Amino acid sequence: MPVDPKPSAAVEPPADDRPSAAARLAAVLTVRRRALALCATVVAALVGVAFLAPLPFTKTEPGRTADVLGSYEDHQVITITGAAVRPTTGALRVTTISASLPNQSLSFTDALAGWVDPKVAILPREAVYPQGNPEKANQETSREMTQAQDSATTAALNYLHLSPDQVKVSIDLGDIGGPSGGQMISLGIIDKLVGDGHGGDLTGGRDIAGTGTISDDGTVGVVGGVALKTHGAAQAGATVFLLPRAECSEAQVNTPAGLRLVPVATLADALGALTALNGGGGTVPSC
Repeated sequence: MPVDPKPSAAVEPPADDRPSAAARLAAVLTVRRRALALCATVVAALVGVAFLAPLPFTKTEPGRTADVLGSYEDHQVITITGAAVRPTTGALRVTTISASLPNQSLSFTDALAGWVDPKVAILPREAVYPQGNPEKANQETSREMTQAQDSATTAALNYLHLSPDQVKVSIDLGDIGGPSGGQMISLGIIDKLVGDGHGGDLTGGRDIAGTGTISDDGTVGVVGGVALKTHGAAQAGATVFLLPRAECSEAQVNTPAGLRLVPVATLADALGALTALNGGGGTVPSC
């Protein structure tokens, strides 16, 4: 009876034909290197996309200033009728913040550069444009400025015991919006009408900037962005900066050299501080 032959044993190739251990290791390393190179390429591409992709942030920085004692964009800022207006010296500056538009792209590198720059603040877009629409935001800031002008006029005339029926005040700050110019507008009205009350100017000839809302009763309120506004003030040449007392800590962050911070809580405080600066008695408050 035929019997199946015994399976033959595997035959190894001659020693000279087998890959060496070093060759096998080199082959494995080559494959690993290719895999690592591919991974590195993918990671680099992802990082590149992350650096270039637009982020939901807005870049804010010091904006323009407007001297309420003079003109802005070729228009007199404060115009008064029904009372004598005196000539003034020095400056009383409203300060502003400039913000990138919501449709402007802000990359990771842009944001990173802003985060390390003391003259720039990177903020969530909705914090600057809560409506998500620049046109609506402009309408809101315009409405706030109109209200600020009305309150500033009321506060100044109340302080001077003047009737709004006899003294008419109009304000033109062009495209500057928001409520933060109230304090400086009130001071400008008072300076144009009575100065320091003794024949001199409230400014004492100085270049003075500031910020702060104002209510009809003369209360000075907080505004935000003070640290940026101090830099805008210094760039415009101001040496004194009036601000709401509650915002001293923010204003003291990277305060420009040569700029004196003067905190106040009311219009009367601001007038008293300016009197003290001019050597008229009293103490100049400080942060």
